[in-house]
Amino acid sequence: MVQPAGNFFAYPAASDLIKLEANEKPRFWVTIDTEEDFDWAAPFARTGYRLASVPALIDCQSYFERAGVRPIYLVDWPVVADDHAVAILGAAQDAGLCEVGAQLHPWVTPPHDEDVNARNSYTGNLPLDLQRAKMTALRDAIRDRFGAAPTVYRAGRYGLGSDTAAMLAALGFRCDTSVRAGFDYRKGHGPNYRSAPLHPWLVSTTHGPILEMPVTTVFGGLFGRAGSWLYHRTSSNSHAALARLGLAERIALTPEGIPAERACKAIDIAIEQRLPVLNFSFHSPSLQPGNTPYVRSEADLALFYRWWDVVLDHLARRGVEPTTAAEILAMAESRTPR
Repeated sequence: MVQPAGNFFAYPAASDLIKLEANEKPRFWVTIDTEEDFDWAAPFARTGYRLASVPALIDCQSYFERAGVRPIYLVDWPVVADDHAVAILGAAQDAGLCEVGAQLHPWVTPPHDEDVNARNSYTGNLPLDLQRAKMTALRDAIRDRFGAAPTVYRAGRYGLGSDTAAMLAALGFRCDTSVRAGFDYRKGHGPNYRSAPLHPWLVSTTHGPILEMPVTTVFGGLFGRAGSWLYHRTSSNSHAALARLGLAERIALTPEGIPAERACKAIDIAIEQRLPVLNFSFHSPSLQPGNTPYVRSEADLALFYRWWDVVLDHLARRGVEPTTAAEILAMAESRTPR
């Protein structure tokens, strides 16, 4: 059944989640927040960012091509405006070796009608007309620069709003991947995804359904899925102790801050939970040392790619193959009663 709530925050019943068939194996998807370089610790700003990490997209794309993976680059406004980025990703897209979707950072996306601050860094907090205008501008820019309108969307900072689904559907998007299950951004004026499902689901709108494909985060430890309850009821200072004691551990499928062996454990948990799609993610500035807390040196960058070696090998040994947006959408459609 298509979820009738009309927004991403009214989660469906378990019976309405999109699940694996009896003999079906899960697949995995690599989503890349492809964005400008900026200081994550500094206040948000419309200007002053860099695009020095754009050339590193060449090595990234080459790596995934050799691995037989078609990543989806979720590009934001500064990247779409950069000729070098468009040349790199456009050539790979035209060759069928990657996909291009949209990621919206409102503070650098026109029209610039809002104050730049932490609250307004979440698109879903902006007035509806301004949200729609920014989403339209980004969609049109991607269409004009890459030759095809994007169908997959991620809100920068995972900043969905209650009306995002309807706007996405009206603009021709078919899939959103902004829900970061197991995370709560309310302290910074953002959404709360603590209780979000890990399985995909469909959200109905007057313009048709939008598939929600959550970013994958699982809870390991003695308490299993119930560890989420314990994790969110303890202070952040206690989380490392919970993991050391083997009680509760939040593990996101990302090379940013998650050791490879923990990611492999998360893969096993996701397979056990029979998730149909394992959704990996990272930020493109991590492809160059010095841009993010996760890759500060050339040694860190080597470890970043080594992480993927280990994880892709584990996925192969578990029989989890790569997928694409079109395959995910087809799978979702096949599970939906007509």
